[in-house]
Amino acid sequence: MDRMEESLQNNNPTAKAFTLTSAAWFALATSFGMIAAGYLIAPDFMANIEFIHFGRARPMHVNAVLFGFVTPGLLAAAFYFIPRLLRTELYSHKLGVFNAIFWNITVLSGMIGISFGYTQGREYAELPWPVDIMVVISFTLVVINLLLTVRNRVEPILYVSIWYGMAAVILTACTYCIGNVIWKPDTGALVGIPDAILLWFYGHNIFGLLLTPLALAAAYYVLPIETRSPLYSHTLSLIGFWSLIVVYTHIGTHHLLQVPVPTWLKTISIVDSIAMVIPVMVVLINLWLTVKGKLGAIHASIPAKFIFTGTIFYFFVNIQGSMMALPVVQRITHFNNWVVGHAHIGVFGFAGVTALGALYFILPRITNKPLYSKFLADLQYWLVLIGITGFAIVLTIVGLIQGNAWYNGETLYRTLPEIQPYYVLRASLGAFIMIGAYLGLYNIIRTLYFNRGAST
Repeated sequence: MDRMEESLQNNNPTAKAFTLTSAAWFALATSFGMIAAGYLIAPDFMANIEFIHFGRARPMHVNAVLFGFVTPGLLAAAFYFIPRLLRTELYSHKLGVFNAIFWNITVLSGMIGISFGYTQGREYAELPWPVDIMVVISFTLVVINLLLTVRNRVEPILYVSIWYGMAAVILTACTYCIGNVIWKPDTGALVGIPDAILLWFYGHNIFGLLLTPLALAAAYYVLPIETRSPLYSHTLSLIGFWSLIVVYTHIGTHHLLQVPVPTWLKTISIVDSIAMVIPVMVVLINLWLTVKGKLGAIHASIPAKFIFTGTIFYFFVNIQGSMMALPVVQRITHFNNWVVGHAHIGVFGFAGVTALGALYFILPRITNKPLYSKFLADLQYWLVLIGITGFAIVLTIVGLIQGNAWYNGETLYRTLPEIQPYYVLRASLGAFIMIGAYLGLYNIIRTLYFNRGAST
């Protein structure tokens, strides 16, 4: 290893800052989620505390997971592997650390704003207008730092992880502005059906054009290294990239099949939702053939174990999502807990688990010390796996109970006693995830700042 590569590996304050950001907000986000789960079991649970009642705790949980935990975790990995793949230093670590600090101020401002009742009241776009501007600034700083790093590169070939990483931050900086209607600070929304179309264009793309490409960028980087296998096909990797960009962009309207949206737009959203099988299976075939015969190496590696598990969740969330876009299926599955389960599989099961794997991959490399405790990391893996798998099963069952009851004319109050036990089970499974989050935070803090080099 030459001096430049050694410097890239051991001195990355930007990646460290985003790593700590992700771990801290993971713990807080799961805490918000447990509060919301408590209200579903007992509606009077902490009912007199205005700042954290369900209508505020739920969007706080969603935005803390999205912007506090998953995105910073994947960005931490990107700030590590993009300079290495380009064989150059990150353009500016001062800018990167400032970016991380400003990112935390942004997310904290959003949480406080929602807690005090300042919200635009739109799905995944609840943050008040001043925080929207801060989010755009945060992404712009990431784009500037990474683009200038690409410009200064020594390596002429751009590996697929760079394609995915750069597309994620550039496209999201644009789609966030459009979807949050930032040119209308008084309302942060349009009127009627046009607003619904615009919202779900953003609402789906914040996952498909942010979390998905960032997670795949990490998977394409980590899995070949941890299994010591060359990538199966660079051609397939680029086919997967471009098909994702082309197909995913138009599927958000499948959330609006029951409303008077133009039929041609509904048709495009359904067709492209089914066509999502193409980019997903191209990626999974490529990654799974890369690690073929290396399950032992995956089991022995904590980062690879997390990320390989993330690819399995990616498979299930795609099959489920394509099926849900069919009108005949959506009559049963829409507007109930089936969709909530689907969102948890995608955001946490795929992107979140991948982010955790990426963090555990870069931690020893940016600290030049072994992970503080492999046991705690492995325990976190199993807690998270049990929690999210249980979530998927429980919420799917609840969704089918609700959907079939409503489809057959049952009133709402008659379904509530039927699903109450499932909400209790859901909260119990959420406790597994929350405990895992706090164990991970402790492990990461000890690795970053109080690690004498001994790993258990």
